[in-house]
Amino acid sequence: MKDKIPLLFLTGIAVTTMVGCTHLPEEEYRPDEQIIEDKFQEKLTPDDLGKEKQAPEFEEPVGDISLLDAYAAALLNHPKLTAYGWKVRVREAQALQANLLPNPEVEFEVEEFGGSGSYGGFDSAETTLFFSQMVELGRKRSKRNTVARLERDAATWEYESARVDILAEVSKAFIKLLAYQQRHEMVKQNLELAESSYEAIEKSVEAGAISPLDLTKARVAVVQEKLEFYRIQNDLGVAKTQLAATWGSNLPKFDQTVGNLALIEELPSVETLSKRIDQNPDIARWAVEIARHQAQIRYEKSQAIPDVNVGVGIKFYNESDDTAAVFGLSMPLGLFDRNQGNIRAAQYEFERALQQKREIELQINTTLTSSYRKLQSAHQEAQVINGELYPAAKQAYNDIQKAYMEGKLGYLDVLDAQRTLFETQRDYLEALVRFHSIAIDIESLIGMPLSELTDQQPHLNYETGE
Repeated sequence: MKDKIPLLFLTGIAVTTMVGCTHLPEEEYRPDEQIIEDKFQEKLTPDDLGKEKQAPEFEEPVGDISLLDAYAAALLNHPKLTAYGWKVRVREAQALQANLLPNPEVEFEVEEFGGSGSYGGFDSAETTLFFSQMVELGRKRSKRNTVARLERDAATWEYESARVDILAEVSKAFIKLLAYQQRHEMVKQNLELAESSYEAIEKSVEAGAISPLDLTKARVAVVQEKLEFYRIQNDLGVAKTQLAATWGSNLPKFDQTVGNLALIEELPSVETLSKRIDQNPDIARWAVEIARHQAQIRYEKSQAIPDVNVGVGIKFYNESDDTAAVFGLSMPLGLFDRNQGNIRAAQYEFERALQQKREIELQINTTLTSSYRKLQSAHQEAQVINGELYPAAKQAYNDIQKAYMEGKLGYLDVLDAQRTLFETQRDYLEALVRFHSIAIDIESLIGMPLSELTDQQPHLNYETGE
């Protein structure tokens, strides 16, 4: 059995690792290149390209799995990540193409032949061999390469954003399954408790100490708990299938998940969280988007500068067997087309990108504020249930059961106390699931675990009883 690690801490660590840095270097706007290199280490031959290849064999997790095991499986085999990885490689190839020089041209020309008189045949022919090269002015190649490089970096950030989304999806599926496992154990214990109560009442009825009607009531309670046990078994199977689907499997091979649902004693303030949202890839990527649009404007402006075509060659005169050098220079005149439309379009795209960036920032801040309020509510609910309601319900059940055995109360009072205790356990578990699900969304927004912002160690009172 693997050691249990608090899920909230693990989720935050994973998000921090996957999101990347807050501050973007001046010349490089992409996250760690290792995320791509690890995914695509294989070297493709020309015969491999353009053909559909069979996916490499994937080994599914087996036995008891942790959250990190689920992360690794999803990151290795999720088709969405694979598709984004290939998109990055496409952009890298386009960046390579953008940095290439124009090809030189060779021209072969024969004139003054096949005419009449002295120009008949090839005796008076003049043969020219001419080499020319287009020279791009205005640093076009450098600016074109910058645009292509930034497009590659933007694709890398899209990959990063998709990976964070998948990690959140895995975390929620894992937590849901873990909660069902704990719920399964609770219902199993409740069923055993109901059966134990039934056996005790049966003996008391046989001894004539209590009414046979109580035995019927106890039997109904046992049947109800059995039905709940069957329902939770079915829900448990569905949750396992949903988790396995995150790594592309429709038939889970693992046994169960290991971990615990831990609460943080004190939540960081929403102001503290807001300062961290720059680590969100959906925001961080806009640095490269803005830079790309600025580079596009510079490139379109450079297109207004005419390129020069320079050539040199040699001419051979058949009539005198003489040779002479040839030099050529040509360039278009920018009288009408000075790339005005493309320049203006690039400027408009830049302004549009600025507005989109503001929209995304507002949306993420709004989502963070709303999620934080929900997190506070779930956190407070879980604390109250665990710290006040559950101990009171447990004590009430013990006291009422004791009073019933002494003949002071009826069995309906026992059933009512038992039902309250069971519902309190269920409500606490549901509050924990809500807390963790919301915390995952927030940690995805800020790129770090909540516990790191308050220097706390996650804990779980309900399971340990401490």
